[in-house]
Amino acid sequence: MATTINQEAEPASDAYVRVRGAREHNLKNIDVDIPRNALVVFTGVSGSGKSSLAFGTLYAEAQRRYLESVSPYARRLIDQVGVPEVDSIEGLPPAVALQQQRGSPGARSSVGSVTTLSSLLRMLYSRAGAYPPRQAMLYAEDFSPNTPQGACPECHGLGRVYEVTEQTMVPDSNLSIRDRAIAAWPPAWHGQNLRDILVTLGYDVDKPWKDLPQKDRDWILFTDETPTVPVYAGFTPKETRAALRSKMEPSYQGTFTSARNYVLHTFATSSSALMKKRVSRYMRGGTCPLCEGKKLKREALSVTFAGLDIAELSKLPLDQLAALLEPVADGKLQLLNEAAPSLSRQASRKANEARIAAGGASHSASPDVRRTSNLSAEKVLAAQRLSQDMLGRLATLSNLGLGYLTLDRSTPTLSPGELQRLRLATQLGSHLFGVIYVLDEPTAGLHPSDGEALFDALYRLKATGNTLFVVEHDVAMIRRADWLVDVGPAAGELGGEILYSGPPQGLVSIEASQTRKYLFGNSQRLPLKERTPTGWLKLEGITRNNLQQLDASIPLGCFTAVTGVSGSGKSSLISQALLDLVSAHLGTDLNADNEDEGQSLNTLLEAEPEATTAGRLAGGVSQIKRLVQVDQRPIGRTPRSNLATYTGLFDNVRKLFAATPLAKRRKYEAGRFSFNLPKGRCATCEGEGSVSVELLFMPSVYAPCPDCKGTRYNAQTLEVTWQDKNIAAILAMTVSEACRQFAGEPAVLRPLTVLRDIGLGYLRLGQPATELSGGEAQRIKLATELQRAPRGHTLYVLDEPTTGLHPADVDRLLLQLNGLIEAGNTVVVVEHEMRVVAQSDWVIDMGPGAGSEGGRIVASGRPAKVAASRDSRTAPFINQVLAIT
Repeated sequence: MATTINQEAEPASDAYVRVRGAREHNLKNIDVDIPRNALVVFTGVSGSGKSSLAFGTLYAEAQRRYLESVSPYARRLIDQVGVPEVDSIEGLPPAVALQQQRGSPGARSSVGSVTTLSSLLRMLYSRAGAYPPRQAMLYAEDFSPNTPQGACPECHGLGRVYEVTEQTMVPDSNLSIRDRAIAAWPPAWHGQNLRDILVTLGYDVDKPWKDLPQKDRDWILFTDETPTVPVYAGFTPKETRAALRSKMEPSYQGTFTSARNYVLHTFATSSSALMKKRVSRYMRGGTCPLCEGKKLKREALSVTFAGLDIAELSKLPLDQLAALLEPVADGKLQLLNEAAPSLSRQASRKANEARIAAGGASHSASPDVRRTSNLSAEKVLAAQRLSQDMLGRLATLSNLGLGYLTLDRSTPTLSPGELQRLRLATQLGSHLFGVIYVLDEPTAGLHPSDGEALFDALYRLKATGNTLFVVEHDVAMIRRADWLVDVGPAAGELGGEILYSGPPQGLVSIEASQTRKYLFGNSQRLPLKERTPTGWLKLEGITRNNLQQLDASIPLGCFTAVTGVSGSGKSSLISQALLDLVSAHLGTDLNADNEDEGQSLNTLLEAEPEATTAGRLAGGVSQIKRLVQVDQRPIGRTPRSNLATYTGLFDNVRKLFAATPLAKRRKYEAGRFSFNLPKGRCATCEGEGSVSVELLFMPSVYAPCPDCKGTRYNAQTLEVTWQDKNIAAILAMTVSEACRQFAGEPAVLRPLTVLRDIGLGYLRLGQPATELSGGEAQRIKLATELQRAPRGHTLYVLDEPTTGLHPADVDRLLLQLNGLIEAGNTVVVVEHEMRVVAQSDWVIDMGPGAGSEGGRIVASGRPAKVAASRDSRTAPFINQVLAIT
């Protein structure tokens, strides 16, 4: 389809980025001219090709060109996105990408480190802090828990210490050593070896553990000795003693390792994720007694600013931190010091509350604020300059709706939207000129009331001489654009064309655009009937994070939307407290199903202690028989996990292939058609389908396997066909194509139909999990649930399910969710998309603000009732949707 550009509004001819022949992913050899020095929004349904153009083509090419100017050595240290499939791009400036992604796994990464505010704060304490008498000045590095100079020597900057106790290693003291009383010891032969060594050493392995002398138990569990002794495999204790007396030749020489040392050594050195995970069960964490969880050495904690040590100051919400620094920025450090005692008591109370919430002990002692102020002119000036710099950055964060965060908040606990806005705030302070900023749905996770501040931030970047390329579904953002690039008309193979490129008002004449009807207000509200609750799920006394003794009621058999500004307590109430209480009542462990193994192993020691939920279920829970959480965590961390394997449909596909005449003659079972098993997969690439070609200073190139040509299977397996398609051809199909291929196979067709109806028809069956967005992963999980036979009485909890969805796909999602409710289930969503909120049965609006200013239910009821609330920041936006529809 030809590109349409409004000629009257064209920028000067030299102000274009001119793309020719773009073929990345599903782009169909497109040509498009996009203006610089403008806010350009890329629109289109999910999977249409927007990101392929903005990130996969434009940003990738800008990065490639930049890296050509970087030294080869430095190039190897940068994560490169690869070379895009495009003929040419002219007029392309350097680019910075701000993408949606989860926080880095390491809990040492925090809000302070992402925004670089922690560096300024450490400098403030070093240069302007109040030191105890006769203490030498400390450097900024001395205030960082991530450096040897600053870390607490007891916990190494983690704030927690981990020990292996007799209780963790021996959960049942009634068992004998032979009956595996020492659960922490390895299974199979290694464990038997250690037991045989104890027999040689003269310990009774058949007596109950509790009856062994304490000194024997301590030695077995905790000794650092590693004696090497003869082992007589398979001998009884009596036979072993006889063999030792006769000096019989042993089976081998065995070396003993205590249970504690085995646990610690395995966790520190094993390359097996399963082994690490197993031994981590026997490690118990607690607050470090030396630093009291503050992670720093004593000398650093003895330095205060406004009566607070740096750990206490880092626990203040950013808005409170800004208020504290304002007099300092005005050169009034003396006034701040005079207020130090009250500030210190306040911070001490907050830290104590946080410690108790995390399960630690309460500390009544308040920090010692009797420090020498030493208000020299140099100290006042240093504090003023640093505070001014920090206030500028804090103001940007507050304007972006992030004032409720604290500097010590670890990034793994942040949503992708929060993390992207943190990075956006950092870029606003960088003062770059002539750069293209490529953003991926910056409105994700953002309440509409915070949208104005986001628009202001983007306009500031544009006003300083930059270009903004934004991939976005939010209608308010689309309307603010200077220029639209609408990609479509549909997803996958049916997309990849430029439907329109020009000012927003010109889209009204493009009939093929699915964005048009939502942008110009002629979309219709879904015909939903008003439901009557079948009961009420009542929560009482909920205390978690900023929720304090909160009572809430959720209608059963209905669709409930929980709203509120970012940080108001929505996720604390629904994704944490509600899930905790209901799963505990049902006796299920959601964490076991949702655990991110890669992250959990990397962060076991660094992770902050999990907050606990206080409160109870006061009614209605008897009507819930099952709980399903549908979140945005990945469905797998390797390319071997894909849509077909996760949903289970591939099992039935492989059975069909195993039932073909050729497969039967060759005695091929269903496992033959799995690319994860040796008998059917290609031996060269081991089922990966590609091989990595290392190009030293350039990005590694993944080339199709020379033997299987990317099919993943060996030649014999590919000879088997079902309806003229081999197994590799099936995996290469999109969901929509597969629906036609398996039209006569109900077991395969049902999950495929659900995937198509939920807006994922463009995905390939074999598309690796690593290529899926969080929103796509969430919808695949939902589709996996929807394909199952209806059970009723299930509580479905979803966290922002519309993330990454075009309004047209949101309508599809709503139909599926309402289908669940019609089948007798309850659906609760945490949501910012007002079209979804307006079409729900019940709204619970949290707020009124964020952090300590939130944590309350501002309004609840039918959407029209909440829309009439004067106290709700959500109400005006629900009203807007109700007025349009």
